[in-house]
Amino acid sequence: MFAKVKSTGLFGMDGYVVDVEVDISNGLPAFDIVGLPDTAVKESKDRVRSAIRNSGLEFPMKRITVNLAPADTKKEGPAYDLAIAIGILIATEQLSQKCVLNCVFLGELSLDGGIKPIQGVLPMLISIDGTAEKAILPVANAPEAGNVSKMKIIPVNSLSDMMAIFKGEILPGIYEEIKQSSHTLPHYEDFSDVKGQDKVKRALEIAAAGGHNALMIGPPGSGKTMLAKRLPSILPELTHNEAVEITKIYSASGLLQPGSGLVKTRPFRSPHHTISNAALVGGGKFPKPGEVSLAHHGVLFLDELPEFRRDVLEVLRQPLEDGSINISRANGKIMFPAKFTLIASMNPCRFV
Repeated sequence: MFAKVKSTGLFGMDGYVVDVEVDISNGLPAFDIVGLPDTAVKESKDRVRSAIRNSGLEFPMKRITVNLAPADTKKEGPAYDLAIAIGILIATEQLSQKCVLNCVFLGELSLDGGIKPIQGVLPMLISIDGTAEKAILPVANAPEAGNVSKMKIIPVNSLSDMMAIFKGEILPGIYEEIKQSSHTLPHYEDFSDVKGQDKVKRALEIAAAGGHNALMIGPPGSGKTMLAKRLPSILPELTHNEAVEITKIYSASGLLQPGSGLVKTRPFRSPHHTISNAALVGGGKFPKPGEVSLAHHGVLFLDELPEFRRDVLEVLRQPLEDGSINISRANGKIMFPAKFTLIASMNPCRFV
């Protein structure tokens, strides 16, 4: 008995289609997952087994082999739980293969059959937009996924609800978000609250208008940090395309709150001076966006600039020039957007 279900993976900011192939054969009971799974993917067999049983469905006591294709790409995270469970239900003839045609499945299963939100949904679906007609995913990820134009988003709460939808027992709820080209200004600390400091305020206004970088030098307590925190309040409000770009970055980083849609505020990032190279520009075994990307279309504030290590400051050269950061690893090359306004502050003497 064989079944094939579509899911998606994420590498950097790019998603790709993952074919979840399930084969069930006679033999001693076993559950094997192949296709370069990480620990979280390997552990999905325990979550899937309990979720199917606790949803009132039958879990086969046979030899189960799950292949995640392409098999030469590392798979990470619990996003494949739902697709694996659907593949088992199809292979055991509890669900028809025709029901899942042109569908993509994403979601982490809880032991009681509930479907939990995952990270990276928006960049995944945007990358594969047009290859599938429907996306079945957790309810908490629906506002985020609703910004994919050509795909019908069907949010589900549990495995049993999804089975009822496929069997026609209940009508599927379809999520549609109204897309707007502009959004309400965010509630930052207001720039107009600052009294005095006319020359510095004028300089920051010019920086905000032209997207220029700025360095503020002054003694402690003169208001450098206060002014920097208020700079986003005078930046233009985000366009829809800018909001989508920022949301993709925060979704891939796992910083997007469940149930939230587009990020409608310009980001303000202020990393500590002990930050590492990888944390600033992105990286890791499975590269994630760094602070320069999290500040995309917003402000990156470096307080006490001389306290930052020289090698950390040197890596800012490329993103400041190109508006992006390229990270090369043995298994591929990733480009993260990093178009930001750099604001730095320092004391006239480092030892003050």
